[in-house]
Amino acid sequence: MKSLALPLTGALGRPVIDDTGLAGGYDFTLIWTPDTPGGPADASGVSLFSVLQDQLGLKVESKKASMDVIVVDQAQKPFAN
Repeated sequence: MKSLALPLTGALGRPVIDDTGLAGGYDFTLIWTPDTPGGPADASGVSLFSVLQDQLGLKVESKKASMDVIVVDQAQKPFAN
C-alpha cells in the first residue's frame, strides 16, 4: 500500500501517508480519469476519493500528521580551485 501512496500524493497535491497497516504486494486496477483544468474530476464527475472507496475499499481522509522535511535556506555554486 505504501507504493500506492506516492502516486496519490502527486494526484491529490498533498502528502498521502499509508495508515492501512497492510503489508505485501497487491494487484489491482483503478478506473479513473484524472482532473482536467476547468473540467470535472472524471468524465462522470466522480472524485478520486470516491473512486478509491468504491473500487478499492480505501478511505482517504485529511488529518494532521508530523512529517520530516528538509529546508534549504541557501544554495551557492561551488568555487573553482
